[in-house]
Amino acid sequence: MSDMKYNILGETFAPVIQLPFVREFASGDLIPLDLSVNNPDLPRAEAMNLERLTAYVAGHIEKHNAAGAWGGYGEKRDIYRRSGVFAESENYRNIHLGIDFWLPAGTEIAAPLLGEVHSFKDNDESGNYGPTIVLKHRAGNLVFHSLYGHLSRESLNGLAKGQLIRRGQVFATLGAPHENRDWPPHLHFQLIRKMEGNKGDYPGVCFESEKEGYLANCPDPRDLLGWEL
Repeated sequence: MSDMKYNILGETFAPVIQLPFVREFASGDLIPLDLSVNNPDLPRAEAMNLERLTAYVAGHIEKHNAAGAWGGYGEKRDIYRRSGVFAESENYRNIHLGIDFWLPAGTEIAAPLLGEVHSFKDNDESGNYGPTIVLKHRAGNLVFHSLYGHLSRESLNGLAKGQLIRRGQVFATLGAPHENRDWPPHLHFQLIRKMEGNKGDYPGVCFESEKEGYLANCPDPRDLLGWEL
């Protein structure tokens, strides 16, 4: 991740991803990762299995000698077919609405700017977010939310609605598969304009027929936060 940037909101944003031994990622530390249906190197069979998906992600990171991987905003994926959480009748949600950061369990997560705890929840179904925190932010006249999914259960300890989280404050860590609900360790980071009544949860994947509305409500974090990934 690049250094902090001034962006269209006139704010300076702290890095979201933090490691005990590296306080900020530099450009090139995170390699792009394509998990879309257009990736010929990702057979559908691999995406259906936790162990194979984990090996694919780890192999991609190792091949490029990177600290981790990122990607996925607006990406059409088949990997959700392995979980009934994303199913409705015979159809599956498949458009990813956030950015994923694929990093080791225990990686520290920090707030990009001042916010307060909007809500939190352990979404405990297999394939779901697992422990999830939503922060509420104000920048000028703009109010929006940031969602952090696939956290450790320890991240929820001691939280309270309305609790102030400072810019750059570490407030969570990434969970292992047994607590992040059967995914290779990663952060699902999503910006949301309107929570639409949701608490501790918001769809991170939508049906292709609904993507226009969902992508409008969930803007690309790179645009809003001025990231250069």
